[in-house]
Amino acid sequence: MAIVNGIATVIAMLTFLGIVWWAYSRGRADANREASLLPFAMPDERLTDKDAGGSNE
Repeated sequence: MAIVNGIATVIAMLTFLGIVWWAYSRGRADANREASLLPFAMPDERLTDKDAGGSNE
């Protein structure tokens, strides 16, 4: 049973390292840069009259 646990651990570690390698590879650089700017692409929240303390009447 210990051999099965060891093999599963090695497979999980190799999978993790593969995902990290893929995420930081040069081919992903443009996609990572674009994704990092997504929060700034959102329109700014604007205050409504109700939020600003005015009346809607």
